[in-house]
Amino acid sequence: MLKIDSCSFCCGCASCVQRCPKQCITLKANHEGFFYPVIDKDLCIDCGLCEKGCPVLAHLEEREPLKVYAAINNDEEIRKESSSGGVFTALAETIIAEGGVVFGARFDEDWQVQLDCTDNVDGLKLFRGSKYVQARVEDTYKRTESYLKQGRKVLFSGTPCQIAGLRMYLGREYDNLLCVDFVCHGVPSPKVWERYLRELVARKCEKNTVLFSSNKLSISEENAFIKGISFRDKKLGWKKFSFVFRGKLTKATAVGEKNSVLFSAMHRDDVYMRAFLSDLILRPSCYDCRCKSGKSGADITIADFWGIQYVAPEMDDDKGTSLVLINSNKGDILYNGLKLKSSEQSYSDAVRYNSSIVRSVKVPKKRDLFWKQYKECDDFGRVVNKVLRRTIRERVKGRIKSIIKKIIKK
Repeated sequence: MLKIDSCSFCCGCASCVQRCPKQCITLKANHEGFFYPVIDKDLCIDCGLCEKGCPVLAHLEEREPLKVYAAINNDEEIRKESSSGGVFTALAETIIAEGGVVFGARFDEDWQVQLDCTDNVDGLKLFRGSKYVQARVEDTYKRTESYLKQGRKVLFSGTPCQIAGLRMYLGREYDNLLCVDFVCHGVPSPKVWERYLRELVARKCEKNTVLFSSNKLSISEENAFIKGISFRDKKLGWKKFSFVFRGKLTKATAVGEKNSVLFSAMHRDDVYMRAFLSDLILRPSCYDCRCKSGKSGADITIADFWGIQYVAPEMDDDKGTSLVLINSNKGDILYNGLKLKSSEQSYSDAVRYNSSIVRSVKVPKKRDLFWKQYKECDDFGRVVNKVLRRTIRERVKGRIKSIIKKIIKK
């Protein structure tokens, strides 16, 4: 029977749920909104498959990439819709062109995030762009295994722990499987995300009487009101990305009427993004991630190439540049077949400006305070602003650190 001593270790990959032959493991949300496995002991037969499929209990080996690249998709429209340089879409289109299937993260009808699959290029649009919420894995490992056994090529993309969970679930290597993860900062709580969205919708309805005659909406009406969300809008540039929320102006939106931008804020000004980037709302396992440094087993790792302006300024036009880590021969072969603007770089430079490749973020000192006040207060933004308000001493220390970083980078 699966035994993980603390919730701080479980990453929520759901491998145990999908491996269980008796279907006696379910995922249930805790007080922070993160899902954890619960075992029905009356149904459990102690087969041990859940333990064998758990990446947290496994000894995963560190790997350095074979090659490192800065890359840009030549299709400017795809690049615009992507968080960085649009490399994921280039990889996915290649697999689909060969009759394969691509798994990625998309918003569901409630604007939560789940993993899903597509076998057509149009379906890739839903997977483009970062989604800063922990995605539900659902039964995607089982579906992946089914496609692989049919002989179809599969590209499975996800967080490092989701890739590790898939590999542990499968228990063997498949020549027709390509795993792609990304450099992960950590995954925020779906519960916090839901609350933030509801408060944002309520504010928009209250301030704009054109929207609805009453700002008291049902959950289904709230979800229907939302027409688009971008965590990484590049209108102000890739480095100054914004959170953008789009909705409809009336209950009966006219055919052909464009959805309006009802809220837009730079990442440092939006309360949800501030909470995320300050590490307050991350899953506990993210503070000690067991799948960094190539441990996930991904063939290719992608990310924003932060710092590209210092190491290869010719690859930086502030529209987004991807960092690509090639971790296997399989990944190398696929990447070499892509038509991208590409420049080989050093691993040391990649890690220098993207420390999340190898290091987990630290537990914030005010994390417990945030969750205590989050539970007691009915205004998410007020809680975030209060908890993150810095003292004069903290502001001075922050300024000094910023100056030192700039000196080091030069």
